[in-house]
Amino acid sequence: MGPVLKVKILRPGAHLPTRGSPDASGLDLYACLEWGEMVIGSRPVLVPTGIAIELPEGYEAQVRPRSGLSLKGVMVAFGTIDPDYRGEVLVTMFTLPHLPPYVVRHGDRIAQLVVARLESLPVAESIDLSPTPRGQRGHGSTGL
Repeated sequence: MGPVLKVKILRPGAHLPTRGSPDASGLDLYACLEWGEMVIGSRPVLVPTGIAIELPEGYEAQVRPRSGLSLKGVMVAFGTIDPDYRGEVLVTMFTLPHLPPYVVRHGDRIAQLVVARLESLPVAESIDLSPTPRGQRGHGSTGL
């Protein structure tokens, strides 16, 4: 058997991450709210999942938004989980300022967890970088 994502349930009612379909790249993360629900407004708040994870050596995980919630204006801050972190997976959530608050209930799918191989490259200072056709043209330079 190959690498495995180990998941520890920290509190009763927490859900293991699940895939929405067999080919989904992300695992759904679920809110674990012992008190039932949480109101999400325009100020970022941490929503607990009730789980901790252990990534295999050479892997990292990313917390990403769910597209269905993003369409409603409910945002999730992109986050990285390093392979040596063993604490609870928390999801930073907020709504766009012009929208009403959003209620997250215990067991709601709130984010995705994407696991990827980690390349630990050495860092080397360089006087010059190789030229490319794009060069230094930045944000929006390749079109919207």
